[in-house]
Amino acid sequence: MRLFLKSNRVMETNNRIITILAHLREGVVGIYAQRKLDELDEETGTQDWEDFVREIKITFSNKMKAADAEWKIETFKQEKKNIADFMIEFNALAIKVDTDELHAIFLLKKNV
Repeated sequence: MRLFLKSNRVMETNNRIITILAHLREGVVGIYAQRKLDELDEETGTQDWEDFVREIKITFSNKMKAADAEWKIETFKQEKKNIADFMIEFNALAIKVDTDELHAIFLLKKNV
């Protein structure tokens, strides 16, 4: 994206942001782009480039996925799931979160 912006000499902040948002399509990024474009339509001033880059990094970083996985493992309950299915899902979440064995055992005792 940076190469595209430089090679096409897109220098104005609002134009840079709109160009990036125009390339985000489908799924979650498409929804984010549409929301952000709607915000740009309502604002009259110039956006801050650093704030936009920071927002993109925070929204689509792996840290957000790790935080989601951590929340899921903390609230993951067996309920009426087969124990084998529960253990497979729990193990997958534990790998995503990169939790230690002691904490994993604590969560298993709490949630089974």
